[in-house]
Amino acid sequence: MRVERMTNEKFKIFLTFDDLTDRGLSRDELWSDLPSVHRIFSDMMYDAGIELGEELTGVLLVQVYLLQAQGMLIIVTRSEPVDLEEEEDYLEMKVTLDESSEMMFSFHRFEDVIQAGLQLHRLNVDGGSVYHYNDDYYMLLTDEDVWHLDQDQVIALMSEFASASAATSHRLMEYGKTIMDGHACRTIHHYFS
Repeated sequence: MRVERMTNEKFKIFLTFDDLTDRGLSRDELWSDLPSVHRIFSDMMYDAGIELGEELTGVLLVQVYLLQAQGMLIIVTRSEPVDLEEEEDYLEMKVTLDESSEMMFSFHRFEDVIQAGLQLHRLNVDGGSVYHYNDDYYMLLTDEDVWHLDQDQVIALMSEFASASAATSHRLMEYGKTIMDGHACRTIHHYFS
């Protein structure tokens, strides 16, 4: 579990699927086993509070984004300032779940981007976008790019060349450099095969 403060009232938590498994929760249970989800989220808020150096009390708005290949991104916002005269152990969470249609992978070398793109093209994938940000390359694949393939097959193939990344397409579009905007696998095949 990785915790990062965004503002005084907002922070984010990133969990890999291994982190979820270690906490006794599978991906499918997120949508069905609400008592377990609430218990695990309470434990995560306690752990995040320790890492941030403060006790989290009051009302927390918790937005959960399932990232297909990466794990889970959780954005936590305090909706009200903490009133010290209230009961200190009071914690209420309002949780919303959303599943991302994007898979983001990071590469250290452009040669690995080429090899992954060529392998994907052999599986009839034409789409994808490639970005450069902070000395790494990123490939974004959406559900539309790989609709005809099993998601686990795509993740397994990409893990040979890249690592799953918690970077969002919005961050890469704003702060990174776009190298190939759409049709990346087709472009890579055209120029590098």
